[in-house]
Amino acid sequence: MSFKAVGIGEVLWDVFPSGKKMGGAPANFAYHAYALGATASVVSRVGDDALGREILARLQTLGLPTDCVGIDSDYPTGTVTVEVAADGQPQYTIHEGVAWDHLAADAAALAAVKSADVVCFGSLGQRCEPSRTAIRTMIASSPRTALRIFDINLRQTFFSRELIQGSLEIANILKLNDTELPVLVRLLNLSGADEQQQLAELAERYGLRLVAYTCGARGSMLYDGARWSEHSGIAIEVKDTVGAGDSFTAAVAIGMLAGWDLQTMGDRANEIAAYVCSCDGATPPMPEHLRAPFQNATFSSHV
Repeated sequence: MSFKAVGIGEVLWDVFPSGKKMGGAPANFAYHAYALGATASVVSRVGDDALGREILARLQTLGLPTDCVGIDSDYPTGTVTVEVAADGQPQYTIHEGVAWDHLAADAAALAAVKSADVVCFGSLGQRCEPSRTAIRTMIASSPRTALRIFDINLRQTFFSRELIQGSLEIANILKLNDTELPVLVRLLNLSGADEQQQLAELAERYGLRLVAYTCGARGSMLYDGARWSEHSGIAIEVKDTVGAGDSFTAAVAIGMLAGWDLQTMGDRANEIAAYVCSCDGATPPMPEHLRAPFQNATFSSHV
């Protein structure tokens, strides 16, 4: 039986100097979960415009259903201007007053979330109402046993201490990176002297089942409240890093549902993320040799 994954929040066009590519962390997560063998849906909103119709067509091309993507007649489809630095790290200018800021917890979205094994949401999709309330309503409707991943995804100034703390309180997994951790240390007054102590403090304070921490070229750390697993990263020629963190999150989610140990999860998630970094754009086709271990995964009785 396939795992059911839902990404909730923004879907948009990342506009690069070379052209536009579909993006948005929740949509990227859903695509990568699907590419790794899950049944996946995107809950979002687009404008009643050409860019919105292109997103719907792109989702369908990627194999994702569009029944949970609302169409807004008042606000345009979201866009982000992306500049990629020499080290492959993206710099974003995220435009405001767009359709996904007006996300609704409608019947189709609630039905998808209520049957999900894993839901993933972030801070950006909650930057204003009514999306913030809609996202939290949907997370609250997910099954008690579901993985509820807060992929913090800090962007520009679209976050606050209150938003982050409220999201951590409804999540059971936190995904963050090494540029986001110092922000959490400051906003949440974490007292740990180093990364491990700070991550452990987050896990304990918010009762998290897992903290997944990515460190760019330094790899990753996973912590489940009792055990650590570190990965030193995979050397690769980076084209851009857009979507790599989302692919890591999807790989970890499926690994948890399958009951993999932390080291196996870390190894496979790093392989997936490294591959995405070697490609242009956030949603490249996934090679069969990387897909195979995930497609053979089955539910663990320990989830």
